[in-house]
Amino acid sequence: MDHQAVREYLLNKPNCLLDTPFGPEVEVFKVKGKMFATLSLGQDKRHFWMNLKCDPDEALALRDIFESVIAGYHMNKKHWNTVILDGSIPQGEVERMIDNSFLLVVQSLPKRDRVSVEVHL
Repeated sequence: MDHQAVREYLLNKPNCLLDTPFGPEVEVFKVKGKMFATLSLGQDKRHFWMNLKCDPDEALALRDIFESVIAGYHMNKKHWNTVILDGSIPQGEVERMIDNSFLLVVQSLPKRDRVSVEVHL
């Protein structure tokens, strides 16, 4: 997936809002005010990098499986992965990682907010 397709997929999540609290070069995707993804041009200036929340055990496994998944850049490395969008990860896997990040954040919301999002899933 290229960054445009990823951006579209992120924005199609229920109650998703796009914010730029770190400046225009880093897009932050939130659900009910809580961040579940970031998207920006990576350090290599060639590929976009996306930070996603992840279960700690799965985060380690994904880093072992995919060279383009690294510990979360500028994030808590236990709970966040950075996915380098270089085309090496199948689209379905990228979407699954996005879905998992979104659901982890939704599950941490207060019940009222969680239910208002889950009704759209």
